[in-house]
Amino acid sequence: MLLKSIAIAASVAGVLVTAPAASAATTSHTPDWRYWGPGNCTPGYLCGWPSTEHPEGGPTETPTLKTNTDWTGNVMVYQYYNYTSRKAKVSWNHLDRWSGTVCVTPGENWFYIPFTVSKVVWEDCDPR
Repeated sequence: MLLKSIAIAASVAGVLVTAPAASAATTSHTPDWRYWGPGNCTPGYLCGWPSTEHPEGGPTETPTLKTNTDWTGNVMVYQYYNYTSRKAKVSWNHLDRWSGTVCVTPGENWFYIPFTVSKVVWEDCDPR
């Protein structure tokens, strides 16, 4: 009897592990606190905004960064949205103390503390 119970439990667990999530049919990613909408970013662009507010659907003020080509400059960005189908390597620094690069995947947004973005390169980077 115990063996039969274990076999049934294993079968149910196998079905649950392989079954697609119910929300998979209605959304392309699982929303969490890191994700918000593209706001007024034009499809085909990577946009960055100086605002810390997160209105429903995404930022509405004019982006300080809007590019679909390799870009170099110096703009303050609190949040961004990659509204393209490509990956972009974004170079940043924070308060001139920390700097680095981040691989921004399509539909991704992040930051939420003041970063100065200095470079965007469209390449197949590693998002880890």
